[in-house]
Amino acid sequence: MPLRLGETAPNFDAQTTEGDINFYDWAGDHWVVLYSHPSDYTPVCTTELGRTAALKEDFEQRHAKVIALSVDDLDSHHGWVKDIEETQNVTMNFPIIADHDRKVAVAYDMIHPEADDKFTVRSVYIIDPNRKVRLTLTYPPSTGRNFQEILRVLDSLQLTDNYSVATPVDWKDGEDVVVSPSIATEDIPDKFPKGHKEIKPYLRTTPQPNR
Repeated sequence: MPLRLGETAPNFDAQTTEGDINFYDWAGDHWVVLYSHPSDYTPVCTTELGRTAALKEDFEQRHAKVIALSVDDLDSHHGWVKDIEETQNVTMNFPIIADHDRKVAVAYDMIHPEADDKFTVRSVYIIDPNRKVRLTLTYPPSTGRNFQEILRVLDSLQLTDNYSVATPVDWKDGEDVVVSPSIATEDIPDKFPKGHKEIKPYLRTTPQPNR
């Protein structure tokens, strides 16, 4: 069964390029971005792994860890890491899971039922510190993932978990947000003293409260 938003992300033990891990222990109290690759030495994924390494500080600022997965073995991963570092001008600084027995891929519904069972689909999961799945994305093989969008969603989730707001279309960190419909308009000034704008009774905006 596919993992749905709000469900508990499965725990697992795995070999990675940075040693053996237990997923929950490795994650600790961090947010986690877990994403999968069809196999090693794939061109689009090579660029994605390099980009992830370059964004390490951006993820750390959000108290987030990143971990990748491929069903190839650890020796193959180590060889691929050398190519990634050479072609993307980075030093790899996060682990890649060697899921040769496909246990993690099956637990996270990464094997497409109509595709070769040795290949994972290109999935992304954001998992919160309570081990709950908060975002799922699946990309086609020909389209590189947008890591600015992944960072944007992390910003939105962390903001909206702590304030009674939602983030509107194309929102970026620092921009106005939408006041939750559960808050009466007359109560907004007490909760959001920076001010608000009533566009419609159900559509009220306020400056980002944690800025």
